Amino acid sequence: DSLHHHPPSASFFPEPFTMSRAVLQVFEQYQKARVTFVQTVADLSTRPQNVEALQNADVMSLLRPLLLDNVPSIQQSAALALGRLANYNDDLAEAVVGNGILPQLVYSLSEKNRFYKKAAAFVLRAVAKHSPQLAQAVVDSGALDALVGCLEEFDPSVKEAAAWALGYIARHNGELAQTVVDAGAVPLLVLCVQEPELTLKRISACALSDISKHSPELAQAVVDAGAVAYLAPLIQSVDGKLKRHVCACLAQIAKHSVELAEVVVEAEIFPKILTCLKDVDTQVRKNSATCIREIAKHTPELARLIVNAGGVTAIVDYVNETRGNARLPGIMTLGYISAFSETLAMGVIVAKGVAPLMDALVREPEDHIKAASAWSLGQIGRHSPDHAKALAVHNVIGRLLSVYQNEDSSEDLKTKAKRALKSVIQKCIHLEALEPLISDARRNILKYIVHQFAKVLPKNMDARKAFVTSGGLKKIQEIQAEPGSKLREYIDQINVCYPEEIVRYYSPNYAQGLLDKLESYQPQ
Repeated sequence: DSLHHHPPSASFFPEPFTMSRAVLQVFEQYQKARVTFVQTVADLSTRPQNVEALQNADVMSLLRPLLLDNVPSIQQSAALALGRLANYNDDLAEAVVGNGILPQLVYSLSEKNRFYKKAAAFVLRAVAKHSPQLAQAVVDSGALDALVGCLEEFDPSVKEAAAWALGYIARHNGELAQTVVDAGAVPLLVLCVQEPELTLKRISACALSDISKHSPELAQAVVDAGAVAYLAPLIQSVDGKLKRHVCACLAQIAKHSVELAEVVVEAEIFPKILTCLKDVDTQVRKNSATCIREIAKHTPELARLIVNAGGVTAIVDYVNETRGNARLPGIMTLGYISAFSETLAMGVIVAKGVAPLMDALVREPEDHIKAASAWSLGQIGRHSPDHAKALAVHNVIGRLLSVYQNEDSSEDLKTKAKRALKSVIQKCIHLEALEPLISDARRNILKYIVHQFAKVLPKNMDARKAFVTSGGLKKIQEIQAEPGSKLREYIDQINVCYPEEIVRYYSPNYAQGLLDKLESYQPQ
């Protein structure tokens, strides 16, 4: 019982040490809970089916204070979770903006460690990607200077995250791209292209492409920073994704003007870029074809340079080997080259370019691809009778006619087919190819066809004979042409080439006239 007289035990008056332990435990538990919460949310955010539930639970306002947490790993996970959520849709991205989170992220970009910088740049990219308005919100939050500062970091993955965010801001429109240029991003992106890390090269090339695409001035800013000299050799890289972005960027620079296209050509991309047309990566093939198209379209000199490098055969192969939208840049390149001169167009014919264009006109399901093929065929055939004949022997004229007269064809396709028909028919003196079309063509095309016969028949005895024996002259007599019309005039010019009784013999009412004569005829 003497025990009861002892002073109260330590459990009533804990030592200072155990006291702080108990307090500490509360903080540790709270920290563990924050870590668990933020990591779980970041994990849940990777699966689309969870996003709505997280949104309904007002996850944004719970993550926001964790961005300023005193534990770096919690800050990073909170940013990662926000980035993943903002990436899904513009509602969530709007919520990031609405919750006033952007200024916090921007502040962190200049202050915190590299892991956090990566995560913060990821959120900015995820917000900016959805729309010009959201990208503008990122710009307004002062993010550009901080992101450009990250391009000077030592760590390649921080540079990468910043370059990616800058590219996503620039891609929406010229004004946003200009703000990225004004922030001094371009020379640093050009330095990033020269870094050894592949992903950094890819993302920087992509960002430069997103800047260049909007206007000649923006493309010029990229050129002035010396980008082309470092991009051009990378078309021989072994990395497919890098080649994609490099070809795309060179195309976005070259498309704006002759001067910019010449800058790209002077970096000696020919004939090296032609090997990209056979690359295993379909996107590399398409982007390199697009780059070639953007150069070919400007001047006869640039088109000839492509031809001299062996470009026509390579593009013809490309059009033969591809299908669908990927075919388009190849189809258009052949049209652009052919448009400049009859020599260049003959080069396309000799390289067997007509057959794949004809194939695209007939077999491609999409009207805009058919329309491009019709346009290119018109550019090849419109130069001379020889050019027109090269199309006629492939029955291109007949095909263009049926596409033009097909009710289901789009207006653009009809317009392009009609223009091509008109320009090729007006050069075509290969009458065997035109004759079957006399019965099929509508009036507005028929007059061009009949006009060709009116031009050729007076000068060519063999053609006049063939026209009778094939039934052509008979078809011409069956056409009901308005007196005074061009069509009537051309038919009369043809009829003058033949003795009157032959023309009468092939007229539709000739037999009826004979029967009438019979009725009034009295035998002696």
